[in-house]
Formats: sequence, structure tokens, C-alpha cells
Amino acid sequence: RCVEAFYIYFRAGRVEDPYVSITKKRQMPKDGYSEEVEKEVGQAEGKLCTHRSAFSRTSVIQAFLGSAPQLTLQLYICILQQEVTVARIVCMVLSLLSIVYGALRCNILAIKIKYDDYSIRVKPAAYLCIFMWRSFEIATRVTVLVLFGSVLRIWVFLVVLLNFLGFFLYPWILFWLSKSPFPENIEKELSRLGTTIVLCLLTLLYAGINMFCWSAAQVELSDPDLISKSQNWYRMTVYYIVRLMENAFLLLMWYIYKTDFYLYVCAPMLFLQLLISYCLGIFFMLVFYQFCHPCKKLFSSSITEALLSSFKILNFICQHQKSTLLSGKVAMKSPENTDEARGSSKTIDSQNRSINQSVSSNA
Repeated sequence: RCVEAFYIYFRAGRVEDPYVSITKKRQMPKDGYSEEVEKEVGQAEGKLCTHRSAFSRTSVIQAFLGSAPQLTLQLYICILQQEVTVARIVCMVLSLLSIVYGALRCNILAIKIKYDDYSIRVKPAAYLCIFMWRSFEIATRVTVLVLFGSVLRIWVFLVVLLNFLGFFLYPWILFWLSKSPFPENIEKELSRLGTTIVLCLLTLLYAGINMFCWSAAQVELSDPDLISKSQNWYRMTVYYIVRLMENAFLLLMWYIYKTDFYLYVCAPMLFLQLLISYCLGIFFMLVFYQFCHPCKKLFSSSITEALLSSFKILNFICQHQKSTLLSGKVAMKSPENTDEARGSSKTIDSQNRSINQSVSSNA
């Protein structure tokens, strides 16, 4: 495939295409208006676009199902052997760059799929923000998992299994709740069993991505393109809040059960640095969606507004729970108070009666 792509690329423009296709793309709206532009796409250019899209998807698969486990394993071996060689450093750096590149391609693919009707031009600042966002997020996540696994080896399998099964089953649960028909238009030559296997592989990749970072392409099995077209800020907010709490909890468990190997490591400083690094990744993510996203003019609401509304909803839920708890406590205490009041009134009456009896006897 790569040889074929190079062959088409070097022959493009030398031989006239027998036919061309016309594509229509909208430009980004300016002053509320968006113009539709027609473009002729030759046969060679169309094949190159197909090869480029296939290469992007392959890079995502290779990054999260190949490089991510490799980086985790190499870092774990370095901690166990208490030795870092030059070859391992090179391997880990290349693996991290491969994962970050795969996450970056996943972001660009998600943007192109969601806004397929528009002509999209990604600026260098957007690439820089995505690179910094994914670098901090993935490096911190891998380090947290390795540190936790170095002191609690059995429990790390439970954490990984729960994460993987949760993200693997999540698209299927949403598909079952939507009561949509089974997707049949993925490939005409595939049977129902083959389609199910393809969908399972897709959700497997989705779970692998979300194990290490936020998947920009959200799988939606009820959609014909299998990708959610809506920008769900609330799902992203919940993901990063839960992931930050999970990372903090895993680091806390590592700090409590750390072995003698970490005596020469400043554990509180490392704990703080990892949390700050993950927060820096979230910061670059906010900068990207707020200022550098190529389709930010098409957003119905900005990410800052969505975050504020999410925090308001969470605050309202917390206040509602507190009010219900307080009302329950008051309801539980009210019978006791009434019994005490009745008991005190009875004692007062008995005291008054005894006083009257003594007065009458003295008289």
C-alpha cells in the first residue's frame, strides 16, 4: 500500500485523469454566512486521500494497541531493575511520540468526520496545543499506572480490567438503550457475525484509547458513520474529573504502600508533579477548544460555558443531597424531641401535683 501511494504521488500531474469528481465544501462562516465552494478532485488525488485516511487510522491502532503497552512495559522494567539504559530511553521516547502522534491523528480524524461538510484548515497553533495536551496526559497516565503497579501488582490488573471493560461496554449499553436497529451498512460483503466482529474490534480500540487518554472520536453504534457528531462537553468534563480523581487515588495508594526502593525519591514532590502535569494537559486541552479549534465558530456553546454549567449542575446535585440528608435528620430527631417534650411535661405536672398535695396537707 505504501509503495502504491508513492507511485500514485509521483505520477500525479503527469498523466491526465480520465475523469474527475466534484466535491462541495462549505467555508467557515464569516459574519454569519458560509459560502459553498466546488472543487474538482482527480482520480489520483482521490486515491491519495483514501491512502492518507487509511494511514491515519492505522497509526491510531498501532499507537494505542502497540506503543502504549510497550511504553508501560519498558517503564515498569526500568523501575524493577533500578536501571535506565540508553536503549530503553530511546525506546520509551519513540513509543511516547508514537502514542502522542496517534492521539493527534485521532483528534484530526474526529474533526474531519464531525464537520465533513466544511473545508477545514488546521493551524500550527492547534497542532502544538494538541501535542502538549496529549503529551502531558499520556505521560502522566502511564507513570501513574506503573507506579501503582510496582507496589500493588495484583490490584493494578483489577484497575486496568475495570477501565477496559467499562469503556468497552459503554458504547454497547448506549446502543441498547437507544433501541436502534443493528447496523448493516458497514460493508455489504460482511455477514451479521462479521459486522459484530468489526464493531467489537472498533469498541476494543475505543477502550484502548480511553485507557490512556480521552478519545476525541466518540463511538456511537447507532450512527451510520459509527462516530458521534455532537460535541458532548458534559461527557468530557465527567471523564476528566473522574480520571483526575482516579490518578490521585492511585498515587495516594502508591505513597502509602511504597517500598524501600523509593527511599531516595522525594515521594511528595513526585506526587505533586504528576498531578500538576495532568492539570497542565487539561489546561492545553481547554486552550485548544477555546482558541485554536478549526471549527470553534460552529460550536453552539464554548467549553468554558459548558464547564461552568457542569459545575453548577454538580453543585446543585450536592446541595440537593445535603438538603435531603438534613431533612432526614430533622425527621428522625422530631419524634425524639416530641417524646422528650411529653416526658418533661409529665414530670412538671407530677411536680405541680405533689406541691399542691403538700400545701393542702400543711393547711
